[in-house]
Amino acid sequence: FHLAGIRLAPKEKLEIPVLFMPAEMKIYKAVVVIRVMRENGENWPYEVTGESNTDLNRNVIVAENGETQGILWIYPINGTPEAPQQKSVVIRCQARQRLEQRVELLLIGVMPGAADLPDAGSSATVDTEELSSTPEVTDGSSATLEFLYELQYQSDESRYQLESLVGTELVEKEWDTESRIVTLIFNVVFAPSKPMRSEATLVIQCTAGGLWKFPLVFIATEPEVDDVINIEAVGLNKESIVGFKLTSQTR
Repeated sequence: FHLAGIRLAPKEKLEIPVLFMPAEMKIYKAVVVIRVMRENGENWPYEVTGESNTDLNRNVIVAENGETQGILWIYPINGTPEAPQQKSVVIRCQARQRLEQRVELLLIGVMPGAADLPDAGSSATVDTEELSSTPEVTDGSSATLEFLYELQYQSDESRYQLESLVGTELVEKEWDTESRIVTLIFNVVFAPSKPMRSEATLVIQCTAGGLWKFPLVFIATEPEVDDVINIEAVGLNKESIVGFKLTSQTR
């Protein structure tokens, strides 16, 4: 769009509306350029010289006499399409147990570049031995799609509760070039120490463009009973005492 002839008083604010409505899951880039000139058409007496600030030199319009005729503000805009939020994945484990669960997540509408596409109908997978400690994952071939993933928590309290109990690792990646669906297979580890219910979001971003969010619900059920304590009465109205030890697993 193009806006022209907007008159601004001194220290007045101008809001620039920016609408983003992506049609595909790919990176979109644009630039918003704002040009200001005096209403009476006169120049500013400021002259741009070789000793002037480099950024200022780049953003001013210089008249023939060397004075400043106009000023430019340039704002790059990067648009990242985000897929509709998916259904929650529930991960349930009994307290004081350890669960490893494979979770398959479908990324619909992935748009790799032409150089990244393998032959139609083929698939590419990730060798688990090639996974690095960084969240960037490739399959090592000429047909490469890279993904970044992060587990985001709803609050600091949720992070404190879950961070040491949950682990996620991308172990496999498959794609179907005809349907443009990428399947990411994660190994999720959940080792709760007590009954709880908490939520987090697995955010996945493709370097070719696109953002997907998958809600995860972590539920820890009641643990097994440790032991049964039997107390035999020594007589009516007389106390019977049984002692047992408890060991704390934390400080």
